[in-house]
Amino acid sequence: MTLTDDDLLRYARHILLDEVGIEGQSRLASAHALIVGAGGLGSPVALYLASAGVGRISLVDDDAVDLTNLQRQIAHTQGRIGQAKVASAREAMLAINPTIAVTAHARRADAAWLDAMLPGCDVVLDCSDNFATRQAVNAACVRHGRPLVWGAAIGMDAQLGAYDPHAGSACYACAFAPDAPPPEARCATMGVLAPLVGIVGTLQATDALRVLTGRPPALAGRLLLVDARSLRFTDLALARQPDCPICRNNTPT
Repeated sequence: MTLTDDDLLRYARHILLDEVGIEGQSRLASAHALIVGAGGLGSPVALYLASAGVGRISLVDDDAVDLTNLQRQIAHTQGRIGQAKVASAREAMLAINPTIAVTAHARRADAAWLDAMLPGCDVVLDCSDNFATRQAVNAACVRHGRPLVWGAAIGMDAQLGAYDPHAGSACYACAFAPDAPPPEARCATMGVLAPLVGIVGTLQATDALRVLTGRPPALAGRLLLVDARSLRFTDLALARQPDCPICRNNTPT
């Protein structure tokens, strides 16, 4: 996609970077990103992808903005309480960058919907808040050969990873077996430190921009743990499991 004079000014600080440049910014303008979840993680992801100039962004979430969300979900405001989160986030994104296209889907991202959506996407960001959705998104990305960047945060702890279909890296199910769900931990009962979701979402957005400018996700084959108590990051190697029920029969594309 050819950048306009206004684009060259808007994205000047990106274009100065060797890792982005004119070519990378043009790639972003032509790209389509899917963000699953418009809450604590989805808010910084959505705002940064919008400000970075990703040309098409789709948001999916079936929840509405609540007063308790405003402590950490920075895409939403007091005046948009009761509004669908995807509509609220879309409004915030377009206020920053009205030159992009943002589509809001106020619904749950089930397997059938993901199968219809993913063929048109260049990267998927899982910002959901429950195990079942993470597994569904991961399985769909493996089926369709789409790169996935996922994150999760609760209390003072967070974790991040990525799936690279071109390298046949470990998928989410390699680390967390679909048939062994952990005890469900939710912010409503355990709390979450507000800036922690910002840290995780910002890292997710960074890796997605790597993908959209033509590089593999840096988090592929890794499990990055974040401890907000001590501000320590622990980086673990994540190996593909030969008996993984999701990706064991998948051939790198």
